[in-house]
Amino acid sequence: MAIQPGSLAPEFNLTDENGAMHQLTAYRGKTVVLYFYPKDDTPGCTKEACAFRDAYAEYTAAGVVVLGISPDDAQSHTKFKQKFNLPFTLLADPGHAVANAYGAWGTKKFMGREYDGVLRTTFVIGPEGHILRTFENVRPEGHAAEVLAGIA
Repeated sequence: MAIQPGSLAPEFNLTDENGAMHQLTAYRGKTVVLYFYPKDDTPGCTKEACAFRDAYAEYTAAGVVVLGISPDDAQSHTKFKQKFNLPFTLLADPGHAVANAYGAWGTKKFMGREYDGVLRTTFVIGPEGHILRTFENVRPEGHAAEVLAGIA
């Protein structure tokens, strides 16, 4: 189960697509949209990322930082960002420790088989570092607009 509103967002220290380190505390004073997605350059993840891309100007105008996290490595993130012209940071969580901390890792079912993986989940983190809103079982279609509407 994902962490719920009111909780302090777990700290993280992850590298982005360029190898630069990012810590949640560095974003204090800003609202952060932290979205967990399963895999770069797959249909649902691409749809979700491109929707955040298309709404990015509205997010930045509202003073919101968008960060995507998946288990993919920096090289995969670089290709994904370039291919789809994604303007926001993608963070690599290869051991899924951060996904675990946020409750965004768990058992999934697909075509009759069960496996562990990223549970598509988005968190809105307030300027003081607390979870303001949690979106679980996210459907990529329309999600970026739904999150933005919940912030504005």
